[in-house]
Amino acid sequence: MANVPSWPAPHDEQADESVPPVQLPLRGPVGSGRPGADERFLNRELSWLAFNDRVLELASEPGIPLLERAKFCAIVSTNLDEFFQVRVGALKDQIAAGFDRPTPDGRTPAQQIEDIMAHVPDFVERLDAAFVDELIPALAAEGVEIIHYADLSGEEIDALDRWYEERVYPVLTPLAVDPGHPFPYISDLALSLAVNVADPDTGDRRFARLKVPNVFPRLVEVATGRFLPVEELIAAKLDTLFVGMIVEEWTVFRVSRNADINLEEDEADDLLEAVESELRRRRFNKAVRLEVAHDVGPELLALLVRELELTHADVTYHRSLLDLSCLWAMMSIDRPDLKDEPWPSVNAGRLAAAEDADRPIFDVMRHRSVLVHLPYESFSTSVEEFIKQSADDPKVKSIKMTLYRSGGDSAVIRSLIRAAESGKQVAVLVELKARFDEATNVQWAKQLERAGVHVVYGMVGLKTHSKVVLVVRDDGDRLRRYCHIGTGNYNGKTAKIYEDLGLLTCDENIGDDAMELFNHLTGYSRTVDYSTLLVAPRDLRRALLDLIEHESSFGPDGHITLKCNSLADKEMVEALYAASATGTRIDLIVRGICCLRAGVPGLSENIRARSVLGRYLEHSRIYRFAHGNVIHGERVAGATGDAVYLIGSADLMPRNLNRRVEVMVPIEHPRHTAWLDQAIEFALDDDVVAWEMQPDASWDRIGPTNAFEPHPQERMYRWTVERQTAATSTRGSD
Repeated sequence: MANVPSWPAPHDEQADESVPPVQLPLRGPVGSGRPGADERFLNRELSWLAFNDRVLELASEPGIPLLERAKFCAIVSTNLDEFFQVRVGALKDQIAAGFDRPTPDGRTPAQQIEDIMAHVPDFVERLDAAFVDELIPALAAEGVEIIHYADLSGEEIDALDRWYEERVYPVLTPLAVDPGHPFPYISDLALSLAVNVADPDTGDRRFARLKVPNVFPRLVEVATGRFLPVEELIAAKLDTLFVGMIVEEWTVFRVSRNADINLEEDEADDLLEAVESELRRRRFNKAVRLEVAHDVGPELLALLVRELELTHADVTYHRSLLDLSCLWAMMSIDRPDLKDEPWPSVNAGRLAAAEDADRPIFDVMRHRSVLVHLPYESFSTSVEEFIKQSADDPKVKSIKMTLYRSGGDSAVIRSLIRAAESGKQVAVLVELKARFDEATNVQWAKQLERAGVHVVYGMVGLKTHSKVVLVVRDDGDRLRRYCHIGTGNYNGKTAKIYEDLGLLTCDENIGDDAMELFNHLTGYSRTVDYSTLLVAPRDLRRALLDLIEHESSFGPDGHITLKCNSLADKEMVEALYAASATGTRIDLIVRGICCLRAGVPGLSENIRARSVLGRYLEHSRIYRFAHGNVIHGERVAGATGDAVYLIGSADLMPRNLNRRVEVMVPIEHPRHTAWLDQAIEFALDDDVVAWEMQPDASWDRIGPTNAFEPHPQERMYRWTVERQTAATSTRGSD
């Protein structure tokens, strides 16, 4: 295979055999300290927390510009919010239901909660240290300040007083708690002030809650480069809200609630209505975490914990601002010297070639498939353009696609609506159960239906996570099927910051399979035989296990490379351990959760696990098997040599392999496989900035310590630009 870096196994013929390998016990207390724990598997939740730790390290990277480092503080803060809403919420539901089944690593739900809450306080303190102790002083030295109310000048106070009276005071609503006013409902992730006030005449003391509305900026720019958190302004003006009362103390707090949606799909007459009902109910789910300022008074804290039905173990204490997602707003500051150098996306090589510039994209695809690598290559001039031309081309008869997350103002949705209004047959499977996008998808589903689109809401018991578009076009000589199959969502916003891959193709076998897939998704087809695509949950798990087993039969000559977001499936982990035992080399490029232990003598010494983090979210899935062209004794469709390459929507997790509709497509053209090889090589280079798992399951940062380069993403971008320049100059000679 071209451009694949060599990586000798640690225990080859030159190894020092005088020191026997240390065997990790299959059962025992090592690492977790829990009797009966299976040390071959890492806990999914703790692995995710380790991933967020790695992202947090980016906030302290001296080679990353300061505003970008602040952005990473915002990202890890939001990540932790979602972790509590989804994962901790689910664990608490399991405990409440009496579910006590341990995970593959041997932990019960209660033990997982205990271990999570043992880790989180240290994480919060490190986040506070990165932001308060490092970034705030460093930004101030560059003229960008986050200040306290006491730091304001008299002129700034006068200007803020006027702004407060005109814009803030009218929308504030203090809610008292007394015998006639019960403790108010605290909405999920809302920023609030808890206030204790006293009557100067009677001495009676009362508690009040004041929500900080999100109708004005969280960070108020009081002067160029000077920002005041709006809650400090409101706190300074509490006397205007509690007139005649004495404000004894106040603190900022925030509540995370369980964000799970429990749908009995087989009992729902109308899935759209059921999801809308569950969204309304979710607002009132139980609290799972309370965030407070580090100097909160014991009386206020005790009241909040009691009224929210939490324990003190559910509380996190913060020296920094609560909810650092507000730091995203600072990216609008006009300070290019404090931000990353822009990397403008280029057009995919064949689409950018001079002779193809004015040709319909269908002509280009009919000549040869196009592999698009986002965001190095442009989403708008490739995938969006494909759907736009499909909507506007009178030769197009029908468009079918899956929508998981499409975002707000979506050019893709506008194209689909235009296509339906022009009389084309348009069918869209909108996944209403996409986490945190349920409300957006409900609205898109309604809008699409009003335009005449045939909208399907998914399959009972399964989420449709695949990324597939199927266009049928009358080319004159015959009807042809044009497809896009990708690793990422049809979302123009995330396509600028998520690294993803997609194949635009007119391949007949892929088109036939895509047609069968949509017939299965929208109709009652039960038995589907796919000639090329690998589809979960029907056959993807078995196919991947067969590919791993087949590759392991080549022993030290075998090589498996798996690039994904998460690896948490026990059966996959076991298969990779078995392959390692045969001497097969295994490279894992796993951004987030990795429940496999890499590099452990006697267990996984031939497995290397690496995590790449940077300005783009690594989101593509690439599965490469050096000798993977045979499954069940038959040649894999699309395999042109010894190796097989798969890209698609599926991670190696139980939910992807068992409970979601996922699609993987073989990549066969030599230029495309060479591109994938190059992307893998950049990620595995010895000198790049990345993180590698150690035998004790910790992740060590590798590469230069005084710079954030060379970085795999920068190398990929520079290489892509060079390729695009060459493709344009050769006028599509490929």
